[in-house]
Amino acid sequence: MNVFHLTTSETWQQAQLNKEYKAASLETEGFIHCSTKSQILTIANTFYQHYERLLVLEINPDKLLAEIKWESPIHPNPNIDHNIDDSEKFPHIYGIINLDAVERIGYLCKNNQGLFEHSYQD
Repeated sequence: MNVFHLTTSETWQQAQLNKEYKAASLETEGFIHCSTKSQILTIANTFYQHYERLLVLEINPDKLLAEIKWESPIHPNPNIDHNIDDSEKFPHIYGIINLDAVERIGYLCKNNQGLFEHSYQD
C-alpha cells in the first residue's frame, strides 16, 4: 500500500534540484510525516490551513531506501486543535525520500469555505 506526503511546490522543486526529498521534520523530529490516502484531508485541513494549494506525493514503500514505521501520531505543535484519532497509525519515513519512490504527484486545492476537499487529484 502506497503512502502519501503533503508538501509545497517550492519544496518539491528543491528536491528535484537536490535529487532527493527532505522535509524539515527530518531534522527536527527525525522522520518525515506521511499518511494513508484516507488520512490526507484531515492532515491537510489540520496542519496546512495557511496554504492554498498542496502537492501530494504518492510514495511506494517498496522502493524507499529509508526505513518506514507505522506509529501513533506525533503532533509537532501541541497547541493546534486537531481531529486526529490518537489510536490511528501513521507512516513515518526515517530518512530521505529517494525520488524514484515517488510514483505519482497529485494536488489539493481549497473550496470556497477554505477547506481542502478533494482527497487526491492529478
